[in-house]
Amino acid sequence: MNEYTTSFGNSAADALPAQRAQFIRKTYMLLAAAILAFVVVETAIFASGYAETIAATMLGTQYSWLIVLGAFMGVSFLANRLAMSDSSTGMQYLGLGIFIVAEAIIFVPMIFIAAVYSDASVIPKAAIVTLGLFLGITATVFITRADFSWLGPIVAIGGFAALGFIVASLIFGFSLGSVFAFIMVAFAGTAILYNTSQVLHQYNTNQHVAAALTLFAGIALLFWYILSIFSSRD
Repeated sequence: MNEYTTSFGNSAADALPAQRAQFIRKTYMLLAAAILAFVVVETAIFASGYAETIAATMLGTQYSWLIVLGAFMGVSFLANRLAMSDSSTGMQYLGLGIFIVAEAIIFVPMIFIAAVYSDASVIPKAAIVTLGLFLGITATVFITRADFSWLGPIVAIGGFAALGFIVASLIFGFSLGSVFAFIMVAFAGTAILYNTSQVLHQYNTNQHVAAALTLFAGIALLFWYILSIFSSRD
């Protein structure tokens, strides 16, 4: 937890009500801006005509997606470190921007497949369901004001297990199927519950950029697997 409780500022849980309210407002306004930026970047990629080329390249061989996944993890780590930096606000926003672009790129194959090989209407449907679940989970944290830090080990172990299954499927060429997607939706919801609690109880009042990035990552993961389920069932 130490990475959240530096000299950067006071924990939102211990801050004055006005400071806490300002932190929450900044975090969720920036989260909304991040989602909008993601939509704009994704739209620009498809409007450019390169979406099919990007999707074909990323899914070209058995190991292509494994390389993409590795690169995305590296970029995500860098973006998170920049967003958590207490030295420069500009670096924090740079980290968030890098992460948004990375998410938009890695989503290209999923959205391309949904739009071309399924019904394009599944994309807004998945987005609405994702938003609804996120709002419900967020409301749970805000209403109960409970500290869900105890979920940390579960999220960590679940994340490593999921990554292991994904890597194994890519190496050995087996499909994870819809059951795995449903499990990952539950995992993403748990991660959002944990991260929202961390934002309120562990993040510093000036770390709204890092908080927005963390929540955006959870929403993106949830959207990915909900869209996967909708596309496979359509």
